[in-house]
This record gives sequence, C-alpha cells and structure tokens, in this order.
Amino acid sequence: MPEPTAVPLIRPATTADEKELAELDRETWSPLHSVQPRPRPPYGPFFDAGHLPEDILVAELDSAVVGYVRTVAPTPLASNAHVREIQGLAVADRARGRGVGRALLRAACATARRRGALRMTLRVLGHNAPARALYEAEGFVVEGVLPGEFRLDGAYVDDVLMGRALTGVPQLSGP
Repeated sequence: MPEPTAVPLIRPATTADEKELAELDRETWSPLHSVQPRPRPPYGPFFDAGHLPEDILVAELDSAVVGYVRTVAPTPLASNAHVREIQGLAVADRARGRGVGRALLRAACATARRRGALRMTLRVLGHNAPARALYEAEGFVVEGVLPGEFRLDGAYVDDVLMGRALTGVPQLSGP
C-alpha cells in the first residue's frame, strides 16, 4: 500500500529537537554531500555556538522529524548581513520523494526574507546531481565553481557555489 502524501509541517527547531536532529544528521551522512568524515562516537552536540536552534527549520511528517535546513549569516560582517547561507539540508531516506526538501528550501527562503535577507546562497558538491537539480528548480543558479576543491574517496570533486535573490518569495506564516 503506498504511503500517504502528507504535506510536511515546517517549524522552527527547539532545543528539545537535539536528539532527533543529531540522529537524523548521522543517518543521512553521505560522501555525496559531505566533505567531513563519517561521524563516529563519541558524537558532539548537534546544537553549539555556531549551530543554534533559531537557525534551523525542522520538517515533520506524521509527528516525526524527517528533515531540517540550517541557514546562517555567511560572515559576521555588517556589509554581508543581507545574505543567508544554507549550511545543511537533510531529509530522512524514508521521507525522500515526498516534497520535504522542497518545503524546507521554500520555508528557509521565506523566513530569511521576512528577517530582512535579500539573497540566499549555498555550496553543493558538483557530483550531487539530485541536490543540484532541486536547488535549480527552486531558483538557485550556479554563481561559481571551485574545480577539484575536495578530494573524496580518491576523486577530486568540484565545490559549486549557488545563489538566488529572495525578492518575490511568498510570505508564509510562521517563524
């Protein structure tokens, strides 16, 4: 029997989400999108000084956390305060193909715009075709490529810089 096609609930993260988000982060780790080594115990905290709950939106399906997106200021400079950068997007395997990633991206852009941002940027590995297709479908364009920036599993991989303007983003209710 096919799974229901529920619309994901997108909400701000809270400190109570720590355990579920940490588990999701470890569960979704892949060399397709991560330049960091595979997480190994003892695991550090999910939330820390650089990764605050207020920078994260959580996706739920059937009251279970199935994804998150983290957006932060790319630099501490006042001249760059109009930009937010996606520094993490994860969707549980069990929720893939159900619009969770798209809903998280849209909510992140709308939230950033409400908070005064004019641009959203991100970095994605060149070989991550599924993520690149999603970003492009949501209006992100390639703004630069750092060829062979990372060596992963014995191969050199490009770091692709993408961005989009936040003008015209629908104003969603919420955070």
